[in-house]
Amino acid sequence: MSNPIEATILAVLAKAKKKGASAAEASAVFTEGFNVNVRKGEVDTVEFNRDKSLTLTVYCGQRQGVVTTSDLSEATLDHCLDKAWTIAQHTDEDPASGLAPKDRMAQKNIDLDLYHPWKITPEEAIPLLQEAEAVAIASDARISNSDGVNLNTHQSDYVYANSHGFCGTMRSTSHSFSCVLLATDKNGAMQRDYEYTHSRNAATLDNFSSVAKCAAEYTVQRLGAQSISTAKVPVIFSQRMVSGLWGELLAAISGGNLYRDASFLKDSVGQSILNDCVNILEDPHVLRGWASSYFDKEGVATQKRSLVKAGVLQGYILNNYSAHRLGLQTTGNAGGPHNILVQSTGENLQDLLHKMNKGLLVTEVMGMGVNLVTGDYSQGASGFWVEQGQIQYPVEGVTIAGNLKEMFANIIAIGNDANNRSYIESGSVLVAEMMVAGKD
Repeated sequence: MSNPIEATILAVLAKAKKKGASAAEASAVFTEGFNVNVRKGEVDTVEFNRDKSLTLTVYCGQRQGVVTTSDLSEATLDHCLDKAWTIAQHTDEDPASGLAPKDRMAQKNIDLDLYHPWKITPEEAIPLLQEAEAVAIASDARISNSDGVNLNTHQSDYVYANSHGFCGTMRSTSHSFSCVLLATDKNGAMQRDYEYTHSRNAATLDNFSSVAKCAAEYTVQRLGAQSISTAKVPVIFSQRMVSGLWGELLAAISGGNLYRDASFLKDSVGQSILNDCVNILEDPHVLRGWASSYFDKEGVATQKRSLVKAGVLQGYILNNYSAHRLGLQTTGNAGGPHNILVQSTGENLQDLLHKMNKGLLVTEVMGMGVNLVTGDYSQGASGFWVEQGQIQYPVEGVTIAGNLKEMFANIIAIGNDANNRSYIESGSVLVAEMMVAGKD
């Protein structure tokens, strides 16, 4: 075995079977990297981390025992196995527990180009951060302070194996740079905003100084923000934060919420749940994707599929347990959804503004005002007021409200301004009408 961690896990699983376990599975995660933060030209923090953990699950029929450890010595793993076996003897049976079907295990290792280690050191990173911060502060006299520029680089190894004979390994890296700034207007009012770049491969990160200058532009644009009168108007969710809106959809069609009767979209497969202009794909095999993997966290082979076609829900997001609870089959989503690609309707952001004509461009939401049981949605928001298709002034201190069912049905356009900084790739989204509560 070329990977010693794989060998360790397989040895533990063999001992579990020998002890009498009907099935067993184990996963191990190893991460290492560092984080550097610079503020006002001075090094604020330098943090290194190197973490490891192994989770072992032992099955005795429909009963299971689970243990987790950060010590991978043979003696400790033997002790963990004993504990897991003991737990499995004393828990209640759960008809939905167990390994995913053997015939669903991934058979082919697909190289998804996720591993690009960066040999930069903190000493090399610090002057890059200082330079970028200085560029941002010098770019506009209204930039009054910095809340820090940050560089983060990590690499990880994930190994999963089970007693079906499956064993898979995923190696990945993540690198990012971010800049957070404060601006002050002539009346002393302050605003904060940010920008960042994020990539699997450091060579494709955006230029740090350009990102910092962009953060300065975003921050200054927010100066002079005001509230608006309460009204029902169209709303655009900008591509900077629209993943939160799609995240509510994904949560509503995820197995855990469905079998607990905690979703307003239960029993919705085959039904129209969004405007017919909406098409959403799940693609686990995007090169360098943020949620790419050829197997899920139960070893099940992943595959590209349509989640929403012309507004109609095509399927749920299920792991083996939730699928059993719902009387369905796993969709290869143990661990959550894979890369979500929301198809554009072709317009750029300016086109969306013209189409909206008058309304609110939302660039930030705050709070936890979403009820997945009913679909009720209410969150604090800030952004820009738009009239005649043009941005007029920044807005803050408002609340946007509606019901997700109606909001999804009222999506009338999706911009082509998507970026690949999140596992949810979507352009700005135009909703035909929402309640915007302001100063009266």
